Parts: sequence; structure tokens; C-alpha cells
Amino acid sequence: MTVGHVADLAPADTAVVDRVAAGLVAAVGAGRLGVAFSGGVDSSVLLALAVHALGAARVVAVLGVSPSLADDERRAAHDVARVIGAPVVEVRTAEGDDPDYRRNGPDRCYFCKRELFATIDRALAQAHGLTAVAYGENADDARRPDRPGSRAASEHAVLRPLAEAGLDKAAVRRLARAFALPSADKPASPCLASRIPHHEEVTPEKLAQVDRAESALRRLGLGDVRVRHHGDVARLEVPVEDVAAVAGAALREEVLRAVRSAGFRFVAVDLAGIQSGAFTLPLVSARHG
Repeated sequence: MTVGHVADLAPADTAVVDRVAAGLVAAVGAGRLGVAFSGGVDSSVLLALAVHALGAARVVAVLGVSPSLADDERRAAHDVARVIGAPVVEVRTAEGDDPDYRRNGPDRCYFCKRELFATIDRALAQAHGLTAVAYGENADDARRPDRPGSRAASEHAVLRPLAEAGLDKAAVRRLARAFALPSADKPASPCLASRIPHHEEVTPEKLAQVDRAESALRRLGLGDVRVRHHGDVARLEVPVEDVAAVAGAALREEVLRAVRSAGFRFVAVDLAGIQSGAFTLPLVSARHG
């Protein structure tokens, strides 16, 4: 793939692409850039911009692998990187060994990102000649109070080119479509640990249970779905327009079978639909309010 049809972009987006490219060239010099890569739209656009600016030979997509990464997400990330033409290096992260991560406070993402960036520094930077590492925080993320992972990025001097260029989520998706990325319209898919209420321990068993349930539901055609883990109860979040279908006669028995086969006894459908940050935002707002 030739990354980016820059001439097809609106002038404002073309200027942003040029600004990001110039910043990456200045930061990396003659070296190589590691991109913390998940296969989501933000890190995919960052990876595409990096390849556009530096060339594929000077970019490495780094995929952190642990029990919190869904198997489907892992495979999809490799598919996206293949389209972009960037090599992928998988690195095993051990955030699950950190009691601060397992206790699952509102700052859980900080400990996860800290482990990822430290592992990249320790295991990959020298071996792959990485001059710098970047990750896909966008301008909307930078304004949210429930993104403690950004603190870990600052501590490890990780670049955030999308946010620094002022690219919000809408602009990121425009670029993803212009670059014809498979993840352009991919729904947000936070890590599996986000399905466990704060202050309830994150364990590999719970993560695997959520992964099995969500994977089974996707096979039923539910592309955007989250299974919140409440002990024996699975609370399903789907887009509001899909709530009736999930509870309707055509799908209800299959949904029950799919979720119960993952080890849950009870299955509830949340009438509020998909709720990003629902576990974290109330706690963060209380702390800062």
C-alpha cells in the first residue's frame, strides 16, 4: 500500500499531515521510530503517518501482548499493519504481575502503559535501533480526565504526535478513510480489563471469560459489544439501536448461549447502550470535583 493519498485530503488535513511528518522526521533523525500499536484507529493512523513520513524500513509497530488483549484484536492488528506495510514486533508485557494494576483503581491504565513503555525501552529500543517511541493519543483523549496512561507516556518521553497536531477523533477517522485503512470505521475497543469494575481485581480468568463471551457475540453479528464482568452476571453493552435486537426472539437464545458458555450464569442487557468510561469517569470526577 502507498500510505496516504495526501492530495485527496482537505487543505487543513493536508497541513496537519505535513506537520506531523515534519515533527516525526525531526524527532527521529536518521534513526527508527517505534509505534505503540493496538490496531485501533488512532494507532493505525499514527503508524500510517509514520510510514508516510519515514518509510516502512524506519518504523516498527510494537504490539503489547498480554491477557488483556483480545485474540480477535491481536489478529486484526496484524491485518492493519500488513495493509500499511509496517513490520510488527510483539512484546510480552507483564502488567498482571503488578499488584497496583491488579487492584484495578481508576489509574489502572497508568500501570499498564508504564509496563508497556518500560518493556519497549528494555527489550526493543536497542535491538531495533529505536530513536523514539510514539503512541496514538489524540486531542480528545488529551482533554479527558480518565486517561492516566498519558502520565506514563510523559515519564518515558513517549511522543504523542496526533494530540500535539490537534487531531481529534473526527480528524483521525477522516485520515483513516483517506488512507483506506481497515480500521477506519472500527468501533473503539478498550482493553479487556476495562470490562471489570474498578476496585475488583483484574485476573487472567476474568479477562479470558470476557474475551470468550465477546468473541462469541461478534460471531453472532454484534460488531460493537462490551461484556461487563459483574461476577456471575454479564452486563452487555451494545449500541442503543441494537438493544431491541439482542433481546428479541431471533437472537435472545443465541446470546444467552454464547455468554453462558463463557462461564456467566446471568445475562443482562444495559438499556443505556455503549458507555465509554462509565466505570472510570464518576470516580475521576469525584476526585477532581
